[in-house]
Amino acid sequence: QVQLVESGGGLVQAGGSLRLSCAASGRTFSNYAMAWFRQAPGTEREIVATISWSGAYQYYADSVKGRFTISRDNAKNTVYLQMDSLQPEDTAAYYCAAKQGSIYYYPAAYDYWGQGTQVTVSS
Repeated sequence: QVQLVESGGGLVQAGGSLRLSCAASGRTFSNYAMAWFRQAPGTEREIVATISWSGAYQYYADSVKGRFTISRDNAKNTVYLQMDSLQPEDTAAYYCAAKQGSIYYYPAAYDYWGQGTQVTVSS
């Protein structure tokens, strides 16, 4: 089992920045690919970014490319999502997820999930 706890969400004005953190406990963190997903009311959960176990491979949704950065610190069992130039359409609950093996883009591929942290961007 892997337990994931997100933090860092909040209310920010358009153009602002937030950094989300996801602390992992349980199994060996460095064995897992990690991802951030988001879900706005009435929509499906969508990939934001994902990172391989080593950090060498990353994938970003087109909507956040160039604005968001995913990173991980395996010594601290933590994955981060730096979000810059936030826009109202980024408003959603953000979820951290973990899976063994390679990175992947679909929620169904991930075995472990955090409880989510709300990000609200005002215009």
